[in-house]
Amino acid sequence: MSMREDLFKDLLPVHGEAIDPVEMARRDLRKNLPKRFYKQAHFDLRDGGHVLLLDGKPARTPGRKALTLPTAAAAQLVAEEWQAQGELIDPAIMPITRIVNSALDGVQTEMDAVRAEIVRFAGSDLVCYRVVDPDVLVQAQAVAWNSVLDFARDDLGAQMVLAQGIVFVEQPDHALAAVARAVDKVQGAITLATLHVMTTLTGSALIALALVHGKMDVDAAWAATHVDEDYQMRIWGSDTEAQARRERRWLEMKAAADLFFAAKV
Repeated sequence: MSMREDLFKDLLPVHGEAIDPVEMARRDLRKNLPKRFYKQAHFDLRDGGHVLLLDGKPARTPGRKALTLPTAAAAQLVAEEWQAQGELIDPAIMPITRIVNSALDGVQTEMDAVRAEIVRFAGSDLVCYRVVDPDVLVQAQAVAWNSVLDFARDDLGAQMVLAQGIVFVEQPDHALAAVARAVDKVQGAITLATLHVMTTLTGSALIALALVHGKMDVDAAWAATHVDEDYQMRIWGSDTEAQARRERRWLEMKAAADLFFAAKV
């Protein structure tokens, strides 16, 4: 396997594999963490892009590309992660940098494939699958998800079909085409990578699109993702390991949302 293929495997899910921040963190922990070799992380405008500098020298992705951001706001987020590192450089606590690396080393040359992957999520989108009972969960799903479907219909032109239970329902071609048009409007590799991360973390292309269109904030999007899980937790209690995993995934979600809006030109 080439270096590029290995990086793409580590940093971005392919062929339908959802991002699992816990597993990605474990992969990193299995590697030897490098010592911090710089004192100051900042950025500078060079060749039309905002380049991360470590002690004045351009930083590079694992694939040896210049770590360049489209906006000063996005570059500042990356610089802050690098500046916050201690004695060791730990990628597990650098979610924004990880997304940028995956965008520059992988997504940038696989834009069509990443867009298609996001649209495939819409084909079995979380918000389209509803329970029949109990009534309290039926209502909770409706409160959290109906506004997302309204957005898809009114803003995107995507009239989705609902299903009860877990039986797969095929979405109309015109609805998926409308979602595809919305995804196509996300042009930059970094913003597309963040949309992909948010889609895989939520299991919903529609929630991710509603978020980037300003129809809900990241907290509301995350809450909508966990309606079923929160209901089960209220009945059976929380599992410590599952809760820790959810908290780590939340950090990835927040990083992706922050980076999307910071990198949006």
